[in-house]
Amino acid sequence: MHKKLFVEQPNLVNSKGPILLHDNKTPDLSPADYHFFKHFDNFLREKIFRDKEDAVNTLVEFINSRTPDFYCNGIGTLAKRWKKCIESNGNYFD
Repeated sequence: MHKKLFVEQPNLVNSKGPILLHDNKTPDLSPADYHFFKHFDNFLREKIFRDKEDAVNTLVEFINSRTPDFYCNGIGTLAKRWKKCIESNGNYFD
């Protein structure tokens, strides 16, 4: 990959700092689909934060409001989607 990147985007190879890879080949695993974030996004609707402490307290409130089953189900679902992605050789699936 480094050689190909050097040929196609030498400015990235010579830059300092991390290079972020945006992978469009696995939309089935996009962050918006992750269990935690979908529910957290819904929890945040119409909330307004006055400061960082408000935001942190809201995150803690959300985490504490979920049962252990919530986290187990989310992790289990993600693992199933990973397996499905691997089995489909990275091709899109529903």
